[in-house]
Amino acid sequence: MNNLMLAVWSLWRREMVRFYRDRSRVIGGLVPPIIFWFFIGSGLSGSFSVGSGETALNYRQYFFPGTLVLIFLFTAVFSTISIIEDRREGFLQSVLVAPVPRLAIVLGKLFGSASLAFLQGMPFLIAAPLIGLHFTISSLLISLFILFGVAFSLAGVGFLIAWRLDSTQGFHAIMNMGLIPLWLLSGALFPIHNIPGWLSTVVRLNPLTYCIAALQHELFVPGAIPDLPPLWFCVAVIVVFSIAILFAAVFITRRGRDQ
Repeated sequence: MNNLMLAVWSLWRREMVRFYRDRSRVIGGLVPPIIFWFFIGSGLSGSFSVGSGETALNYRQYFFPGTLVLIFLFTAVFSTISIIEDRREGFLQSVLVAPVPRLAIVLGKLFGSASLAFLQGMPFLIAAPLIGLHFTISSLLISLFILFGVAFSLAGVGFLIAWRLDSTQGFHAIMNMGLIPLWLLSGALFPIHNIPGWLSTVVRLNPLTYCIAALQHELFVPGAIPDLPPLWFCVAVIVVFSIAILFAAVFITRRGRDQ
C-alpha cells in the first residue's frame, strides 16, 4: 500500500509540475474554450432563448456548462499526451519495470490529468454569477464532484488512446475525430429535447450528455431545461463511466501494447 500511494503521489506531482512549467499548455487548455463561449454566445444570444420568465436563459448562460466541460476536455485529455512523450524519453519504460502495481501508474496519470483540468476550470466556474448563474453551497459542492468525475473519465479516455500510439499527430487526429463530436452531441450547444429521433438516440447514449445535464441541474433554475434526465441518474452514469474507464486503463497497461 505504501508503494502504491508513493507511486501515485510521485506521478501526480510530476504531472502538475510539468504542466505549469509549460505556459503554452496552460493557455491552450483555458483560453480557446472561453473564446468559443464568448463569441458563439454573443453571436447567438439575440436569437436563442430557453424558458420564459424566471427560468429564461440566454445563450451565454446556456452555453456555460458546455464550455466548462470543454475546458476540462481540453486539459484532461491533452495532458495525457505526455504518455507518448514519456515513452520516447524512456521514462515510461522505467516506470513499467518499477516494483509497483499497474494500478498506481494509471491512478497517478489520471489523478494528475484530472487535477490539472479541475484547477483550470475553477476560475471559469467561479465566474458564473457574473453572467447571472447562481449556486448554493450544496449545488457548488455537487458541481465540483461532477466536474472531477468528468475530468477523471476524460483523462482515462485520453490515457487509453495515448497508450496505443507513438505519434502525437495521430493522438491529436483521433481526439479531434472522436471527442469533439462527442462533446458536440452532448447538449452543450443545443437542447436535446427537440432533436430528430435518430440523433436523440445517439445523444442519449453519449456519457457526456449526462455530465452536461448534471451541471445544468445545478447551475440553472429548476425547470429551465425541459426533459432533463434526473440528477441521480446523471451522477450514476458519471460514476459508472469513470469506474469502467479506470478498469479499462488498468487492463490495457497489463496487456501491453503489442497484443
